[in-house]
Amino acid sequence: MSAPEPMSAGLQSLLDREAIRDCLLRYCRGIDRCDEAALRSAYWEDATDCHGAWNGSAAGFIAQALGRLRQGGRRVHQITNVLIELHGEVAAVESSFFALQATAAQPDRETFLCGRYVDRFERRGGEWRVAARTVVYDWIEERTRPELTQDDAVLFGMRQPVGRAAPDDAVYALLSDVRGAWSRPTA
Repeated sequence: MSAPEPMSAGLQSLLDREAIRDCLLRYCRGIDRCDEAALRSAYWEDATDCHGAWNGSAAGFIAQALGRLRQGGRRVHQITNVLIELHGEVAAVESSFFALQATAAQPDRETFLCGRYVDRFERRGGEWRVAARTVVYDWIEERTRPELTQDDAVLFGMRQPVGRAAPDDAVYALLSDVRGAWSRPTA
């Protein structure tokens, strides 16, 4: 029997691109659900992040962001228009984002942000993560939304469940169920 053929460059490129997209989406889950493990899994331990007023280590950004986000509020991040330029173990990645935010301190103040994550990704040990991020802001709208101060049951009505922080969000119950089913022996 002969040795398996090496993977084609085209297939490897697709796998690398998908791994980078998955990392970007883990970041969004992490920031929206206050999921520290998901956030940390998006960055290398020595990564940097220039994120508005924050310019320093990604670990420092995560710590200060989670400190604020865990106080409450609402937020949604969406990523679009992901452009990936691969160069061996390094990639230049530009991702457009939309973010809606209302903080616990000002729950009636909605901030709508659009911009781009300009990321240097690195593949280490076969895994892609952010090594350096610069957030570029392209649009902002701020407005008062008094209805956002209402209790979730009133605000969303029959539209339940609503988003929650980890581990109380519905996605974590799904993940637990699916992961549990995967690990159970079949009869």
